[in-house]
Amino acid sequence: MTDSNRTSDDLRIEPKEEHAPTRNAHVEHETRAAQTDEAWARDALLDLAREGLLERRRTRRWQMFFRLIGLGILIWVIALFTLKVDHVESGALGNLKQPTAAIIDVRGVIAPGQDASAANLIPVLEKAFKAPQIKGIVLRMNTPGGSPVQAGQIYDAIMRLRKAYPAKPIYAVTEDICASGGYYIAAAADKIYADKASLVGSIGVRMDGFGFVDAMQKLGIESRLLTAGANKAMLDPFTPENPAQVQYMQKLLDTVHQQFIDAVKQGRGNRLASDPDLFSGLIYTGDQAVKNGLVDGLGSVRSVVRDQFRLQHEVDLTPHKSPLDRLLSQTTTEFGHALMGLWADQIGPKLLP
Repeated sequence: MTDSNRTSDDLRIEPKEEHAPTRNAHVEHETRAAQTDEAWARDALLDLAREGLLERRRTRRWQMFFRLIGLGILIWVIALFTLKVDHVESGALGNLKQPTAAIIDVRGVIAPGQDASAANLIPVLEKAFKAPQIKGIVLRMNTPGGSPVQAGQIYDAIMRLRKAYPAKPIYAVTEDICASGGYYIAAAADKIYADKASLVGSIGVRMDGFGFVDAMQKLGIESRLLTAGANKAMLDPFTPENPAQVQYMQKLLDTVHQQFIDAVKQGRGNRLASDPDLFSGLIYTGDQAVKNGLVDGLGSVRSVVRDQFRLQHEVDLTPHKSPLDRLLSQTTTEFGHALMGLWADQIGPKLLP
C-alpha cells in the first residue's frame, strides 16, 4: 500500500473518529442539562417546603400570641369579678343599720373543696357571731351529709362560738333534707326546725366498697398488686376480703359512729327520746322528728326569723365561691381523683344516708 493510499484512507476514516466524540459530548450535555433540571426542581421543592414550614411557624407564633392575650383578658375579667364579689360579701355586714338575721346555707355534700366545707363555713360563722347588728343566725340546711371530719369541725366551731356569744341564738332550719353529716352540724344549733315533709336523721356511718374477684377469675384476669406493709391494700376490690381487716374497719366505723352519737346527745340533751333506733341510721320525716326529739318544731326560715328572732330584716351570708376559685377547686379535686384512682372514692367513712 502506497503512502498516497494510506493518506486517502486516513482521510476517509478520520471524519468518523471525529464525529463519535461530538455525539457523546451532545449526549453528556443533555444528561448534564437533565440533571441540572432535576437538581433545580429538587432545590425549588426544598425551598418551597422550607418556606411553608417557616410560614406555619409564623402562624403558630401569632396564634399562640393571640391565645395568650385572650387568656390574660379572661384572667383579668375573672379577677375583677372575684374582687367585686369579695368586696360585696365583706361589705354586707358593715352596711347593716338595723337588727338583722344572718342566713347561711349548708347545702350539698359536706366535703373539702365543696360549698359546705369547714374552710368555707367557719369564717362566715365567726363573722356573723361577731357582727353587732346580727341578732340571730339561721343555718338553712339542705344536705345529705358527707365527711365526718368536715361536719365535726363545723360542729365544734358552732359550739365554741355559742359559748363565746351566749346571747346570740343560732337555729338550724331544714328544707328538703338534713341527714347524717348535715344533722351532725345541725345538732350544734340552739334549736332545729323542719318542714313536716323534710327528711331528718340518718345518724350512722357508712363505707362504700365493692368486689368482683369471682368475675375476674372467670374472665381470666388476675390482680398483680404489689405492696409494702401487710395492710396497705386493705379492702382492695380486686383481691379477696381479709376477715381481720374487715373487723378492723368495722371497729373504725363504730368509733366514728360513737363520736357522732356523742355530738348529737351533747347538742340535743334531754330533748331526745329514749329510742335506740334514733342512732341506727333511720331517717324520719319532719313530723316524726318532732316526736322523737330530733327537731324542736315545724317551721321555715322566714317563720323562724319572724316568730323566733322577731326580726324583720335578713341578710344572706352564704359564702359564694368566685368562678376562679370554683375552677381551681374542681381542677385540683379531679386531678387528685385521677392520681388516687377509683379506690380513693370508695375508702373512708362517710356520713351519708
